[in-house]
Amino acid sequence: MAMWRSMDSGWGVAAVRVVMGLIFVHAGWNKIAAGFGVVASNFAKMGMPMPGLTGPFIALLELIGGALLVVGLAGRWVGLLFALEFIVAAFVVKLPTVGFAGTRLDLLLLAGSVLLFFAGSGRLSVDEVWLERRRA
Repeated sequence: MAMWRSMDSGWGVAAVRVVMGLIFVHAGWNKIAAGFGVVASNFAKMGMPMPGLTGPFIALLELIGGALLVVGLAGRWVGLLFALEFIVAAFVVKLPTVGFAGTRLDLLLLAGSVLLFFAGSGRLSVDEVWLERRRA
């Protein structure tokens, strides 16, 4: 029982951060490769607000924000941006149209984003090195 209390939860946060980052880099790259016009059109079909603006913004956020998550830079801020994205995606766009079954991944990414906002980037991150250096 004492072993579990001695484990550092920062490693679990790091695992969530890196996997989310890889998912977002992949999704962002696919959106950008398809072109901003296609992304805006797809966002319009899904009922996303202001698709001409939000489509390209989300594509860039996912690519750049995902890369920032992989290295653990600005994890709290990126987590906040992704949390806002997935509040809209899950509750405004997907839940009313496709129900819970089609919203599960969005809700999971929302939960991970909230974790990163509250817990920070965790271990093996640029944030950890910079924050520890500032405290010393």
